Amino acid sequence: MSQFLPEAILPFVPDAIQIIYLIATFFFIRGLKLLNSPATARKGNQLAALGMFIGIVVTLFDQQIISFEWIIAGILIGGLIGAVLAKKVAMTAMPELVAVFNGFGGGASALVAWGEFSRLVDPTTMSPDSLVTTGLGIFIGSLTFTGSFIAFGKLKGFISGNAITFPGLNVINIGSMIAVLGLIGFFTFDPTNQTIFWIILGLSLLIGVTSVIPIGGADMPVVISLLNSYSGLAASMAGFVIGNNLLIIAGALVGAAGLILTQIMCKAMNRSLANVIFGAFGGDSGGSDSGEDGDKTVRETSAEDLAIQVAYASKVVIAPGYGLAVAQAQHILKEVAMKLEARGVQVKYGIHPVAGRMPGHMNVLLAEADVPYDQLLDMDQINQEFKTTDVVLIIGANDVVNPVAKTEPGSPIYGMPILNVDEAKRTVIFKRSLSPGYAGIDNPLFYDEKNQMFFGDAKKSLQALNEALNDV
Repeated sequence: MSQFLPEAILPFVPDAIQIIYLIATFFFIRGLKLLNSPATARKGNQLAALGMFIGIVVTLFDQQIISFEWIIAGILIGGLIGAVLAKKVAMTAMPELVAVFNGFGGGASALVAWGEFSRLVDPTTMSPDSLVTTGLGIFIGSLTFTGSFIAFGKLKGFISGNAITFPGLNVINIGSMIAVLGLIGFFTFDPTNQTIFWIILGLSLLIGVTSVIPIGGADMPVVISLLNSYSGLAASMAGFVIGNNLLIIAGALVGAAGLILTQIMCKAMNRSLANVIFGAFGGDSGGSDSGEDGDKTVRETSAEDLAIQVAYASKVVIAPGYGLAVAQAQHILKEVAMKLEARGVQVKYGIHPVAGRMPGHMNVLLAEADVPYDQLLDMDQINQEFKTTDVVLIIGANDVVNPVAKTEPGSPIYGMPILNVDEAKRTVIFKRSLSPGYAGIDNPLFYDEKNQMFFGDAKKSLQALNEALNDV
C-alpha cells in the first residue's frame, strides 16, 4: 500500500505503475505468441502468468487500495483452490473447468462494474462513457456468468447436451439483446433510475441462459471459446470502469484471442458464427448398440488380428477423439506407438480442430503422454497423407471422420471439413458401440468394407493391442 512508501517517492508511484503495467503487457503478448506452438506453449503460459503476477503486485501499490487483509485472503483462498483443481481435475473434465473459469471471470467483471456504480453517492457524477462501460460490463459479464454455467451443465451432463429450443427463441434472444443495448443508453441518460439498472442485470442473466441452451452437440467447443472471449471483453469493460489500463489490455487480449479461436473453429466446421449461435444444431443421441444395424453389417476385429495389421504396416495414422480422453488411454496409446516405431512403422497423429470438447484438447492430452510434437499434424496436413496410409486407428472420434459431411447435403454437418480417413487403405474404429457421436449423427464409415470395429473401452482395447504386439 502506498502509505507504507516514503513520501518522497509517492509522486512517482502512478507513473511507475503505468510503466510496470507496460512491462506486464509485454509478458502477456509474448506469452500469447509462444502459445502458438506446442513446443513453446509451456514457456508462454509461464510468461503470461509472470505478467499477471507483476500486475497484481504492482496494483497493490495503487493509492486506491484500502485493505490488504481482504486482498491477501483472496490470494490465499483463490491460490489454494486453483492448486487443488490443477492437481485433482482430470483431463476429461478440463472443458467443464474452463467453462466454470469463464463464468467466474464474467461474474467478477460484472461485480466490479456493479460495485463501482453502487459506491457512488451521486451517479450523475459519472461521465457518459463510464456509464456506458458500466452498463456493458454488467451486460457482458452477467450473460457470460449464466451462459458459462449452462455450458458447464451441458458438458457435465446435468443438462441435456442436445440443442434445447422452442419456436421464437431466436427472436426473443435478438430482441432481448437489442432491448438491453437500448436500456444501457437510457441508463446513461438517467443513471439515477435504479429500476433500469436492475432490468439490465436481470435481462443479461436471462440472455446468458437462453443463448446457450439452444446450442449443443459438436458446437460446444465453439461455445466454450466464444464464452472465453466474452469473459475477456467483460474484464476489459471492468478495466474501463475502474480506470485500470492493465485490466483493459489483458481483457482485450483474452477477448481478441478467444474471438480469433472461435473464428478458426467455425471455419473448421464450415459454418458461420451466427449459424452456431442461432442454428440449434445437435441431434438426439441414440442408435444401435449391436454389431448390426438393420441390413447394414459391420466387421469386427480382435487385438491379435489388429496387431498383425499394424505391425506389418508401413504407415499408421491415429485419429484421436474425446473417447480417448474419457478412457485416459493416451499413455498406453504412446506405448503402442513406440512398439510400432521400433518395428519400423511410421506413426503420425491427425488432429481435427474441433476434436474433443475444447479447442486444443487433443494436443494437450497427447502432450501429457509426451507424444513428440512433430508427430501431431493438423487436419490440412494429415489429409494429404491418408491416401498413402495403410491403417488409420480412430480412437474415440466419430463426428470428425463422418463422411456424410462430404456426401449428404441434408446432414447438419454437411460441408464441415473432416479427416479424410476413408481414403486410407484400412480404418479401424475403437468404440464401445455403434451409437452416434456427440452430434447425434449415424456414421456410415462403421459399415464401410474397408473398416473394422474394435468394440470396447479404448484403454482396455489398446492394452490388449499392446500385449498382442509382443507376440507378433
